[in-house]
Amino acid sequence: MKFFVDTANIDDIRDLASTGLLDGVTTNPTLIAQSGKKFIPLIEEICDIVSGPVSAEVAATDYETMRKEAEILRKIADNVAVKVPLTPAGLKVCKELSDGGTMVNVTLCFSPAQAILAAKAGAAFVSPFVGRLDDVSMDGLSLIADIVTIYENYTDFTTEVLVASVRHPLHIVESAKMGAHVATCPPDVIRKLYNHPLTDKGLAAFVEDWKKTGQSIL
Repeated sequence: MKFFVDTANIDDIRDLASTGLLDGVTTNPTLIAQSGKKFIPLIEEICDIVSGPVSAEVAATDYETMRKEAEILRKIADNVAVKVPLTPAGLKVCKELSDGGTMVNVTLCFSPAQAILAAKAGAAFVSPFVGRLDDVSMDGLSLIADIVTIYENYTDFTTEVLVASVRHPLHIVESAKMGAHVATCPPDVIRKLYNHPLTDKGLAAFVEDWKKTGQSIL
């Protein structure tokens, strides 16, 4: 499974990229607003830090404006994935960009039917929102299972399932068990993957026992 970080915070992106475990970045208008920075220069900076896909989302909802915005975004860097909503206009833009060799991330997917359309439109990624479905008492992870199953039935579907709206490590683990290709997560959720009380306990014991030897490796 590939890990994307869902943030526009440069410090977090640099820190996670330094681990060598980060495969890409996703942003959206909310994250850009939270950063307080200018959109285009910020995406340029992120693309300089991360060599993998960097999702930059259009702001328009109508086809004509969305297409013009997408033209600007795709020229920022070769690793930009233009992010469009799962609407008729968004999928039309997706098809045109994908046919021209541009990566597209189709976002706000909430049903298997929508995911089929995204794959038909040639999306590089489809982003089903697990946490937001959980918020309305629906099983977000079952959506991931359904999409993975459907995509596996058709060899001509090359769209990767990008699990979005991830709230905790279990979302990542369960999605990985289902075969999802990517999980995009807030920085704190990625960092929680390291945590286990037995790791902490075992390390503390090793440190204490090493002190008793009076030795030094250096």
